[in-house]
Amino acid sequence: MTEQSIALDPSAVATSDASVGDYFALLKPRVMSLVVFTGFTGLYLAPGVLHPVLALTAVLCIALGAGAAGAINMWYDRDIDALMARTRMRPVADGRIEPGVALGFGVSLAAASVALMGLAVNPMAAALLLLTILFYVFIYTMWLKRRTPQNIVIGGAAGALPPVVGWAAVTGDVSIFALVLFAIIFIWTPPHFWALSLYRAGDYDKAGVPMLPVVSGARITKRHMLAYTLLLFPVALAPALLGFTSAFYGVCAALLSASFLAAAILASAAANFLSILADMSVRFSASPASSFLRMTFRWVRASILALAVRRS
Repeated sequence: MTEQSIALDPSAVATSDASVGDYFALLKPRVMSLVVFTGFTGLYLAPGVLHPVLALTAVLCIALGAGAAGAINMWYDRDIDALMARTRMRPVADGRIEPGVALGFGVSLAAASVALMGLAVNPMAAALLLLTILFYVFIYTMWLKRRTPQNIVIGGAAGALPPVVGWAAVTGDVSIFALVLFAIIFIWTPPHFWALSLYRAGDYDKAGVPMLPVVSGARITKRHMLAYTLLLFPVALAPALLGFTSAFYGVCAALLSASFLAAAILASAAANFLSILADMSVRFSASPASSFLRMTFRWVRASILALAVRRS
């Protein structure tokens, strides 16, 4: 290709300037590392034995599938990525990789990861991996992200599926424990991502992405974070409570959940938290349970006074 033809074709310049590091960045490696960790967790905890080579293949397929979804996401979101400080240096938004090349790269990786999972491991794991990719691309990226502040709540299902994929790679099916693993990540995702959204609310507003802090403000967002963190506490303990894991896991989960809850409470404005407690107090004081407790307290106090008079 001549210099003149490159000058007339900006996409050719973008592709020729791309490095191996740019293609690696296209896979969203930080997100991929979390997906690999949770996928391996499901694989490790699943009952049964999987040959080490097949286990490594399953983890590789999960990683490639996650990377494929990330590449397609960067292709589709290149317009809004270019507007936000956090994402404007991504390879497609910055022009280092041409959009069509990124799309082809992502689709090829997705097809290869699903095919390899199906041929080398089992069809159930391949089907779940395909579902994860399609959900992230079509449901979250193309449908929910730009339309509703609940985008990360519903779309978080894609990020919660990898441990189920890892579980199915060993067992060939999906059990209650695999669904518990799904639930932990599904409920953890919103408060985690809303914390980032609070920090980058200006970026999302500029790009027109209706994240919860942009639509409802920081006060409402922090209330939602607190609610999901409270819900996460018992869900995180569920593996131990259901007898799937040891008591050691239960203790660790309780400590970590308490730390997460404490952070959520601190993140909430003191006035907001107190107003919630006040509202709960008003509702409780008007309930039959409150009347019963007041009557019980009065009876106990009268009994103690009567006993004291008799002894004197």
